[in-house]
Amino acid sequence: MSWGTELWDQFDNLEKHTQWGIDILEKYIKFVKERTEIELSYAKQLRNLSKKYQPKKNSKEEEEYRYTACKAFLSTLNEMNDYAGQHEVISENMTSQITVELARYVQELKQERKSHFHDGRKAQQHIETCWKQLESSKRRFERDCKEADRAQQYFEKMDADINVTKADVEKARQQAQIRHQMAEDSKADYSSILQKFNHEQREYYYSHIPTIFQKIQEMEERRIVRMGESMKTYAEADRQVVPIIGKCLDGIVKAAESIDQKNDSQLVIEAYKSGFEPPGDIEFEDYTQPMKRTISENSLSNSRGEGKAELKFGGKSKGKLWPFIKKNKLMSLLTSPHQPPPPPPASASPSAVPNGPQSPKQQKEPLSHRFNEFMTSKPKIHCFRSLKRGGAAPEDFSNLPPEQRRKKLQQKVDELNKDIQKEMDQRDAITKMKDVYLKNPQMGDPASLDHKLTEVSQNIEKLRLEAQKFEAWLAEVEGRLPARSEQARRQSGMYDGQTAPPVNNCAQDRESPDGSYTEEQSQESEVKVLATDFDDEFDDEEPLPAIGTCKALYTFDGQNEGTISVVEGETLYVIEEDKGDGWTRIRRSEDEEGYVPTSYVEVYLDKNAKDS
Repeated sequence: MSWGTELWDQFDNLEKHTQWGIDILEKYIKFVKERTEIELSYAKQLRNLSKKYQPKKNSKEEEEYRYTACKAFLSTLNEMNDYAGQHEVISENMTSQITVELARYVQELKQERKSHFHDGRKAQQHIETCWKQLESSKRRFERDCKEADRAQQYFEKMDADINVTKADVEKARQQAQIRHQMAEDSKADYSSILQKFNHEQREYYYSHIPTIFQKIQEMEERRIVRMGESMKTYAEADRQVVPIIGKCLDGIVKAAESIDQKNDSQLVIEAYKSGFEPPGDIEFEDYTQPMKRTISENSLSNSRGEGKAELKFGGKSKGKLWPFIKKNKLMSLLTSPHQPPPPPPASASPSAVPNGPQSPKQQKEPLSHRFNEFMTSKPKIHCFRSLKRGGAAPEDFSNLPPEQRRKKLQQKVDELNKDIQKEMDQRDAITKMKDVYLKNPQMGDPASLDHKLTEVSQNIEKLRLEAQKFEAWLAEVEGRLPARSEQARRQSGMYDGQTAPPVNNCAQDRESPDGSYTEEQSQESEVKVLATDFDDEFDDEEPLPAIGTCKALYTFDGQNEGTISVVEGETLYVIEEDKGDGWTRIRRSEDEEGYVPTSYVEVYLDKNAKDS
């Protein structure tokens, strides 16, 4: 099967067919090029998607990725990033191995095709020239033969005419001979050209054209083979990355299998455990003895019927229930401390009054009375504002529950130890450099490093003092936290000064001075109002007016929530007298107010203020 023998007369069709083959190859190149662009775009979109969901540094999201489910998701994002990289590899391989190579091959193919068809046209032109020569010699031979016949006939006519002179007859005979000779020459020339044409024609149809068409056929077959190889390369470019893509998918599966729901549950405990114990049982309130009503030392809540009957606002928020929902921190602002005030020191100081006032018998009032007092006397507005507007967290994290505080302090200690180690490494490096300068003065002046060495040493000492401070707080918290295995609960009404965590922020959430929760869930569900109305109620509140003064008989270290520390002999303002629970509310300055045991101070009330 050869185009030279089978298609010897299809020169024009072969020319069209080979051009179509090149067009098909260029179309395939364009297809692969667009595929590489799609792969690059897909890889870019995958990378952007992975980057979009990566946790932001130094944000809350970064803390969430300690859970195994979030870690698995992060592994999925990383694997998708690698997955995108494999699509970039596909694009690169297809570009280098297919697009570039085929583009170069197409240029070579066009040059080769042009050369072959140029040779074919040249052979066609040569055979056409030979054919024209043959036709010309044939016509000349025919013309000479006709002229020779006419000259012969003319000679015979002149020879037969008796009236023609002998000279004219001889002239006609010579002319006839010349014409016959010319005819013979034309015949010989025609015969020679005919033989030459036949030879050229055989060479054209049996040698030149088959050879040229065979080359064109081989060229076309190479193009077809090259296109097939490119298609294999196209498939191989995908197949080469399949194992790596499989590993990426296996990594996602492995990450999914690494999710541990129990571990995540434990992390939730570690993140939100307060370290408090549940409150004890509520004591029975005997209404048959109106003057001896008591309340549980561990709970803020009173009988719910009475609480609901008197939870009414005055002024513009009249008729609205107290906003416990999302405002539970305000419970600590409504009442005085819920443990009995400590007795005065056994040995009074010289400045103390010998027969000073003693702590009255502890008489607890219902929660509803405290609500009414809050609405009428507007207590602790400054503390409420600091809670609402969000003040700066104390350095010792005393605003946090014990367990969370312990974690924060431990984290701070670890950070300080790392900083100390870094400074110590820097000091060692400076010391070594100084030794080098001492041994080789030409390298530098050792005295130039003294200032830096002193500065680093001061930093180390400062960091150590800071670490000791936080370690002391940490030891204090760890000493006060109950043992993890301890199952017994502290009984209601017990006050243990050893286990009460120090609280310096009046906005602590749900913590009473004895370290227990002070509100009941049932009360939260019974008294709900919109928080915005509550906020508006206190935006324009003014501090309570002073109703007298007092002098501290003893030093009181007010570490519990709602209390304030006083120094022996200090004079302060009284803004709320003892309501029978053994606590008096005082103020030192505009922003410092709280409760102190009544037995620790000598109160001088302003008669006019008291009467009003």
